[in-house]
Amino acid sequence: MDEDLNDEHYAALASIRHELRRFLHFSEQAAATSGVTPQQHQALLAIRAAGGPVLVGALAEHLLLKPHSASEHVDRLVKLGLVRRGAGTTDKRQVPIELTPEGKALLTSLSRAHRDELRRIRPLLTQLIGTL
Repeated sequence: MDEDLNDEHYAALASIRHELRRFLHFSEQAAATSGVTPQQHQALLAIRAAGGPVLVGALAEHLLLKPHSASEHVDRLVKLGLVRRGAGTTDKRQVPIELTPEGKALLTSLSRAHRDELRRIRPLLTQLIGTL
């Protein structure tokens, strides 16, 4: 049944999963050291990647959350001074969310560290994926 897979393939898949888990652990530790949760870091990244203010509904989709859960995340990020709500309606899902200068600075620091780590593991991942 596994004629198209050999021992080398299984070893490569196991190593890829291991490296991805190591990267996720690195990411979680980097976020914690910066005073945010991994999900808050992901929210900051999603807001920045949108290229401008993002609505809570869109952020919820990106984070795979219900809108009310995403709104709670935004509330916590507002309290941390990392994002702000723009002028909008009474419906919190329709209010644009954007990074504050503090949020941008934190995200820049985290993103540089993540980019450096990905650059470090890229040759190994490229080699492992090539094995498949």
